[in-house]
Amino acid sequence: MRAAVIYESMFGNTRAVAKVVVEELAKYMDVELHEVSEAPTAIDASVDLVVVGAPTHGFTLSRPLSRSDAAGIAPAGLVSTGIGVREWLAAVETAPGVQAIAFDTRVDHLPGSAARAATRRLRRAGFTIVASPASFRVERTLGPLKTGELDNVRSWASELAAAVALPK
Repeated sequence: MRAAVIYESMFGNTRAVAKVVVEELAKYMDVELHEVSEAPTAIDASVDLVVVGAPTHGFTLSRPLSRSDAAGIAPAGLVSTGIGVREWLAAVETAPGVQAIAFDTRVDHLPGSAARAATRRLRRAGFTIVASPASFRVERTLGPLKTGELDNVRSWASELAAAVALPK
């Protein structure tokens, strides 16, 4: 099996989650990691699973204005400086039967979910949704991830891999 993990990250938190997802999935399948601006916009049938991750901005997926706002507060610059997941999902084409799931990072006390928005867009783009989206919590807007959250990511990714793949 093959998987592609595609992420958008402003301050590095979503990238950290994506890297742990890749580590776990790699125990079961071949996995590629792509920052969203470098992700392929054509997903062929050789890819069995696409995992999309994004930070929650303004209760949903980022937009150019919210990314610009994030750039203004990022002490070390943004991780993702090009398009966001919203734009990638508007452009992506997929072969029938490619499975997908989304995750997001978000501040615990704020409502909304980029992963829910991404899931709707993945479905519209023709992906087969394999499970409900997941959210992973950050302490504050800039992060870091909450204590123990990477352990939650490992568990989630391991369960996802077991549900869609046979061990290598």
